Amino acid sequence: MAWNEPGNKGNKDPWGNKSGNDKGPPDLDEVFRNLSKRFGGGKGNGSGPAVSSFGLIIVLGIAIVVWGLSGFYTVKEAEKGVALRFGQYIGEVDPGLQWKATFIDEVFPVNVSTVRSIPASGTILTSDENVVLVELDVQYRVTDPYLFLFSAVDANESLREATDSALRYVVGHNKMDDILTTGRDQIRRDTWEEVERIIEPYKLGINIVDVNFLPARPPEEVKDAFDDAIAAQEDEQRFIREAEAYARAIEPKARGQVQRMEQQANAYKEREILEAKGKVARFALLLPEYKLAPEVTRERMYLDAMQEVMSGTSKVLVDAKNSGNMMYLPLDKLMQKSQSEGQPKKVSNNSSASSSAASSYGSPSHASIPLDSRPARGERQGRN
Repeated sequence: MAWNEPGNKGNKDPWGNKSGNDKGPPDLDEVFRNLSKRFGGGKGNGSGPAVSSFGLIIVLGIAIVVWGLSGFYTVKEAEKGVALRFGQYIGEVDPGLQWKATFIDEVFPVNVSTVRSIPASGTILTSDENVVLVELDVQYRVTDPYLFLFSAVDANESLREATDSALRYVVGHNKMDDILTTGRDQIRRDTWEEVERIIEPYKLGINIVDVNFLPARPPEEVKDAFDDAIAAQEDEQRFIREAEAYARAIEPKARGQVQRMEQQANAYKEREILEAKGKVARFALLLPEYKLAPEVTRERMYLDAMQEVMSGTSKVLVDAKNSGNMMYLPLDKLMQKSQSEGQPKKVSNNSSASSSAASSYGSPSHASIPLDSRPARGERQGRN
């Protein structure tokens, strides 16, 4: 049963109306007076609540504590704070736990460690009147937080517009073949320099770390033809590198061969010179002997010459007059042995190898006498 229904005995008025007359909620002034009395205040004068000085001090202390606690904040390790006092820049705030005066100071944290990127792309007309689709990505880092926040309305948007302007300028001054193939790195460097030149007067407080020039694409209508052209240029570069590698490989061999031929020529030259000197010395030694015994010396020279000329032949000359014993010699074995031994040694300057006529020609009258075994000059003169 509701408290105000008929027949409800007992005063259950939630507003405390004991007489049963509904006069509405209590007056707010009376509520404030009760509160002031509880805080130990004096009596009211009837015009409003009276609050003691002790209560004001408590309220003021609580407000100061709340205000002080609300000033603590944290700046992350990768950030730096830009502090403003009544809107005026007062300095940067380092990472860590910091405090500021609430409603007086204001701090804006800015990430200065992360590398940010601004993409740019578009369909641009080249200098040779071709249309190419290019894409660019500029990577940068914030170096001055205050300039980044307040030197321009939006530093990111300013950098994006500067990048788009620089890209169109650089691509518009280059040919399509260079943009698609060999000139990509130069276009990337030129775009980087142009972006820095454009943003320098604005002092955006940023530093460009890198500029990535993504692969450019021709229009779809001529894409197949350009793909063939690019493939041909790549083949050209590959052939050039292969030729250079072959040249680097064959050049040392050619130099070695040239050096070997030079050494062989020098050796041949020295050998011929020494042989000529040996022949001259031999002739100088043989001339006095020839003057003393012309016939013997002439016969010896003839036999030596015949031995050198006929040493490589497979025929055997036999004296018909004294050939009885030669028929029993194993001439075939002797010839094979002489061929396996090769060429006979050359005669030295001081002595000449003796050749036996009995074993070579079958005639004892053709025997040659070594120079060292001939009698001395005095003995020959005595015989003559």
